[in-house]
Amino acid sequence: MNKLKMGIIGAGGIAVSRHIPAYLSLKDKVTIFAVQDVNIERANEIARKYDIPNVYQDYHDLFKVVDAVTICTPNKFHAEITIAALEAGCHVLCEKPMGMNTFECEKMIEAAKSTRRQLAVGYHYRFMPEGQLAKQAIHEIGDPLVTRVQALRRRKVPGWGVFTNKELQGGGSLIDYGCHLLDLSLWLLGEIEPVEVIGKMYNRLSKTPNQINDWGTFDYESFDVDDHVSAYITFTNGSTMLFECSWAANIKEDTTHLSISGSEAGINVFPYEFYTPKYGTYMTTTANIEKEKSGLLQAANFVESCLGESDLIVKPEESLKVTKIIDAIYESSQSGKSVRF
Repeated sequence: MNKLKMGIIGAGGIAVSRHIPAYLSLKDKVTIFAVQDVNIERANEIARKYDIPNVYQDYHDLFKVVDAVTICTPNKFHAEITIAALEAGCHVLCEKPMGMNTFECEKMIEAAKSTRRQLAVGYHYRFMPEGQLAKQAIHEIGDPLVTRVQALRRRKVPGWGVFTNKELQGGGSLIDYGCHLLDLSLWLLGEIEPVEVIGKMYNRLSKTPNQINDWGTFDYESFDVDDHVSAYITFTNGSTMLFECSWAANIKEDTTHLSISGSEAGINVFPYEFYTPKYGTYMTTTANIEKEKSGLLQAANFVESCLGESDLIVKPEESLKVTKIIDAIYESSQSGKSVRF
């Protein structure tokens, strides 16, 4: 079997911490054949460290020698590079979020369809063991009624990279962190569409001087993205979602919570628990969760989809739905009105 030749576009932290180690663990099916970065010294450093044979400063040159690419750039460049890669004949795994806005995502999907290439998006929470187990059990809750999502960090504004740069990233805590839990919850809920979104974004804490932050320092004067977001979402089936995410909030501790209360039972994802009224009492079922290896499973699914061995678990049309809701939350906050679809 011929191995898939993979190119890494953007040699920053996410490439090194997640994608490159995952592909190296799948050496029977994929080889990291090239790396590109606008900082050619950084690209050469990564190539030497991981024995990657080809290095480029222009991603168009990289397309000529690989079968697929993994895009690890700032959000602003996701759509541009994805479309160029697809049109050059490459399959694409693009880091989340899919694009800066709905329009960009739609253009990416059009390119994938017209070129008949795979387009995956890096929503790796779907590959966490708790999420996988919840997906298998979700049909047992009956009709979903109320979904509760909290992706809260007490004081963890990323003080590195371009995370607080609105021009390059498009937003803050919602587009960077909250999007993961939003995607996972939509995946669990299945074939539903949003009807109305009411949202509010804040950044008052991160715009005050002398704040405490666990993840490095940043310029509070130039901080112009959201560090705390809340939203209320209504869906076509009548169910609702209470959503909240933050990089900075005056709360007791970091919280990752996703629960769905259904007509027959309820499910909690982190930690995994299943709630059932049964035998005249309330029953809670827990599970032994295997070690988390979402990065490896995400990489394996993408590689196997490129080789024609599997279907994508994160489909671009589903990622578009996430971006539509993110856009609506930002729009609602700015206008002070709800957004209806």
